[in-house]
This record gives sequence, structure tokens and C-alpha cells, in this order.
Amino acid sequence: MFSKEELKRINTNFWEGFKLYMKGTKSSNGKRINWLNYPTEIKFIYLRLESDNKGAKVCFDIQHKHEELRAIVYEQMTELKVVLENTLCEDTQWLGDHYLLDKKVSRIQWEINNLNFYNEKDHIKIYEFFKKTLVKFDVFYQDYKDILIALTN
Repeated sequence: MFSKEELKRINTNFWEGFKLYMKGTKSSNGKRINWLNYPTEIKFIYLRLESDNKGAKVCFDIQHKHEELRAIVYEQMTELKVVLENTLCEDTQWLGDHYLLDKKVSRIQWEINNLNFYNEKDHIKIYEFFKKTLVKFDVFYQDYKDILIALTN
């Protein structure tokens, strides 16, 4: 088991390393981007990066307090399913009702297993997975975000 200080060090080193790994990688629209805080431009939609001792995930979370609006946005994403999956070329998990702590969200996620966040030797493989998935997702999102923005206004 790791001490609290060591966990903090591992966490800080990992995310700082990922920032450096992504430095210079621009969005498909040519703009600089903060990949750790992906700008969805919609208040209740988040792109989250998660990693633990089992693997890593890139998660597209629709987290609206009104279930009806969350369901509408998720349904729109399912209508774009073929395009999204063809763009990412990755196995995609579609979770219409997913619980994130105590909140119900709709989640679309991509994951890689058998990597360990706490093993520094696995960091580069996690970075590669995150980068590949984020860059491909960004291509899709830049093309279709206006539909989601219009839907939520």
C-alpha cells in the first residue's frame, strides 16, 4: 500500500507527465487545447480521463440534472453512433444509465485494461491510449458539437 504522500506524488507525476506528452498536440481545428480539461462548450457535458490499477478510460459524460435533457442528448449521440465508432476505431461502451458517485449520468467510454496507474512503467502506454483516443474523439467532436450545442440551447 502507498502512503498518502506517495499517492499524491504518483498522481502529480502522472498528470504532469501527460501534460508534457500532449504538449504541442493541437485540436483538429488547429487551436491549442487543454487536453486535461477538454472544452466541450456545453456546461453539463464532460470528457473525463480515468486511470487506476486495472486500466484507463476516456469517458464522455452527459451529466444534466434534468433526466429528460440528459436522455435527449444521449439519444442524439446514439444517432451518431456509427460515425463516432468509425472515427475512433475502438470498442465503445454505451451506458445510458451510469452512476458516478451519487449522480446518474449517461456515459460513452473507451477503455484499455491490464495497465496499472501505480506502475510508472505503464504510464507511457496509458498516455498513448489517452492521446490516440482524445485526438480521434476531437476529430468527431469538432465536426458534430454544433448539433449538441443547438440541442441544448
